[in-house]
Amino acid sequence: MLIDIIAGARPNFMKIAPIIRAIQARQEGGSSLSYRLVHTGQHYDVSMSGAFFEQLGLPHPDINLEVGGGTQAEQTGGIMTRYEALLMESPSALCMVVGDVTSTMACAITAQKLGVPVAHVEAGIRSGDWSMPEEINRMVTDSITNWFFTTSEWAGSNLRKAGVSEERIFWVGNTMIDTLLTNLSRLSPPQVWDDHNLKRGEYFVITMHRPANVDSSGKFAEMLRSIGQHTRGLPVVFPVHPRTAKTLREIIDLPDNFILAEPQPYLQFNYLVRNARAVITDSGGITEETTVMGVPCLTLRDTTERPETVDLGTNELIGTNPEAIGPALSRLFAGEWKKGGIPPLWDGKTGARIVQELEKLLLPNSG
Repeated sequence: MLIDIIAGARPNFMKIAPIIRAIQARQEGGSSLSYRLVHTGQHYDVSMSGAFFEQLGLPHPDINLEVGGGTQAEQTGGIMTRYEALLMESPSALCMVVGDVTSTMACAITAQKLGVPVAHVEAGIRSGDWSMPEEINRMVTDSITNWFFTTSEWAGSNLRKAGVSEERIFWVGNTMIDTLLTNLSRLSPPQVWDDHNLKRGEYFVITMHRPANVDSSGKFAEMLRSIGQHTRGLPVVFPVHPRTAKTLREIIDLPDNFILAEPQPYLQFNYLVRNARAVITDSGGITEETTVMGVPCLTLRDTTERPETVDLGTNELIGTNPEAIGPALSRLFAGEWKKGGIPPLWDGKTGARIVQELEKLLLPNSG
């Protein structure tokens, strides 16, 4: 029984690795479940995708659609056209998509139009912010999904409110946390650690790539200046996303304590996160990792699709007003940041739970 596992962008690779490992383990036990790893090529440079296959022990893709760059519409059209050709030549029994990137939506639409059912891993999360491309991708994907694998009860509640029946929702946990827990002992310092003599708890990590934050150099510069002003001279390591780099070139005066770096491989980036005083970000996935590692996280957004990281974890929504950064960092330095805890089922066993449910759905007589 062949499953297409779709990956196209950096976050996808972390989410599919545990599922592939779980399928391989079941195959060793005699399961007839098999997979075809389809890389859409949405992230096509080594720093954003290539190194992840090596570091996470992922097999090379069975298919690379090689869609490359372009606008979101161009990428969507390219992925759909090429995935359609693949399915017409060699159909699968299921299309499994993960997360909320362009590849997720494009392959889900293509599969359904050809009568291939869709399973969505990380289904049901919602920010309520339609200005985020990811929110549109989530909503479209979930509107045509057959089976929903969720990270939290909150995500399941969103799906039930949208009319999804209970028997199609599977609360399994978080595959990205599976990957993190599997690799904690393998984290290693990047070159920037030695080059700048960084020390545990004595630097910050910042990541920013949301269009609302980085596409305008004026607002972006204000945020960076506020961070530089209120981090009390400690180094601020800033791995720069390709999207962010374009605007960053327009900013002349960066704070003196900023250390700009290339996007980091998985093991090196999470080494930086694990040992940081705190992380300042507008990412969603990083808030999950900081929650599990117990690292304070300041999110420069007004909404989040991962409220469990705020309600239970170490994350706080600071908003997008640069003036809010100073008070938040003052609380951090005063030792007033919450300790946080780990959400239910974020235990490293999500991949196995997903595959167990897939066998029930696709191989009902296997047991």
